[in-house]
Amino acid sequence: MEAEIEHALDPGRFVSDQGCFRFVDGLEQVAAAIGRLVTDDPERAATLYETFLAGCYEKAEEVDDSSGSFGMFAQSLISGWITARQAAEACPQQTTAHLLAWMDNDQYGFCHRLEREIATVLDEAGLAAFIDQIRSRFEAADRTTTSSVESDQAARRRRAETLRWAETLRCLCAAQGDLNAYVELAGRTGLTTDDCLTVANLLVTRGDPAQALSWVERGLELDAHRPYPSFAAHSLTELKPRLLADLGHGEQALETAWADYRRHPDRYSYDHLMTFVPQAERPAWHDRAISAALDGNRYLPAVMELLLHTDETGRLGHLAARTSDSSLEGIGHHAAEKPAPRWNQATPARPPGSGGLRACAS
Repeated sequence: MEAEIEHALDPGRFVSDQGCFRFVDGLEQVAAAIGRLVTDDPERAATLYETFLAGCYEKAEEVDDSSGSFGMFAQSLISGWITARQAAEACPQQTTAHLLAWMDNDQYGFCHRLEREIATVLDEAGLAAFIDQIRSRFEAADRTTTSSVESDQAARRRRAETLRWAETLRCLCAAQGDLNAYVELAGRTGLTTDDCLTVANLLVTRGDPAQALSWVERGLELDAHRPYPSFAAHSLTELKPRLLADLGHGEQALETAWADYRRHPDRYSYDHLMTFVPQAERPAWHDRAISAALDGNRYLPAVMELLLHTDETGRLGHLAARTSDSSLEGIGHHAAEKPAPRWNQATPARPPGSGGLRACAS
């Protein structure tokens, strides 16, 4: 098996970005063979995973990992190693101490946000041991006082370490479902929109939509002070009408989803809106939604995708007919490829010599 690992890693050969996926595919086949050993010989499997990971560190300088696939494969080896260690009933504290050592000496970023990958792999004892060790590091960094001789650079480095372990601890507490510990930690390090989303989802899991809604509102209020919306705010916006519906406020849920759709009309917000529309009212709401998408200066590729998604080929044709060739050319080929086959069927004929639409469609 070690020979198979060495053959797959092919030491000395540089792997280009174009060849990285094929290279990783070969590595995954060897990793799968190691995975099959976990049931009968978990200790051997754990040793082989560790050997394979060490080989990946040696290979890292010979791989153009612009796609990130090699790094993700290395993280999968760590997950496999944990699974094998747990199957061998190894000491959880030793397992997590080894994980922290890898995280401390991670010159190629294989352990970047590793906690997100392994939080669902660690068993109850392993997760508890990992949380204890991460909490010790967080507390040590957080209680360090700034001395008069400490440089600004040292203070920033210490602050970054505190935030690093706080983020790791947040992820692990969420995976453990420890709501109180998560809220207490967020309060100490500064509540964020992402924190509000995590707490809301934990409360949904506990069957408490009313409290979850209050955290959604809190998160949206926090995000309103940002110059640009966060990804978490998008999820909170989608979650809010769901919670309103669960609490029996169907009309308010529909109004909330409609307001979100009008801000960003596309196929995804359309589908989200329609989940709150009563069946009998869907035809009227469909026309209302499509009219709103076509009204005003909307993002053309998103509107075209919405019209295709809702099979509005006639309106798609009229939209294309009244849109200038320069605007159509500006949307890019990725957006034009999807509606192009239907444009030739649905678009009203243009005068001779105005073949820009046909050229764009082709």
